[in-house]
Amino acid sequence: MRHAFALAVTLATLAAAPARAQDAGDPAAGQRVFNQCRACHVVENNGRNGVGPNLHGVVGRRAASIEGFRYSQNMRSLGEQNHTWTEQNLRAYLRNPKDVAPQGTMAFPGLRNDQQLNDVIAYLKTQAG
Repeated sequence: MRHAFALAVTLATLAAAPARAQDAGDPAAGQRVFNQCRACHVVENNGRNGVGPNLHGVVGRRAASIEGFRYSQNMRSLGEQNHTWTEQNLRAYLRNPKDVAPQGTMAFPGLRNDQQLNDVIAYLKTQAG
């Protein structure tokens, strides 16, 4: 009986492993997803701000913290509240920016596909300072 239970647990763990790997995201696929963002954002170290701020090193950064960029009042308020761009917070924002910053100026409607979210966050994590 114990062996059957151990086997069931092992099989369940192995079956879940591909899903966890998929949740991690694919940075190469995320770079392709990020092409949607390039109209307004760059990710290059010391790159210029565009319509949106430079996203180099965004994962783990406090919201509205790029010196010299003109953020919306809504985004500045998030920064003043020490809102940090964790993976979870990025996921919520990239899924629907207006859910996080209702009066924000980001025109992008969001990514609804979970795999694209995982991939673009994996890509952004590779673009760290």
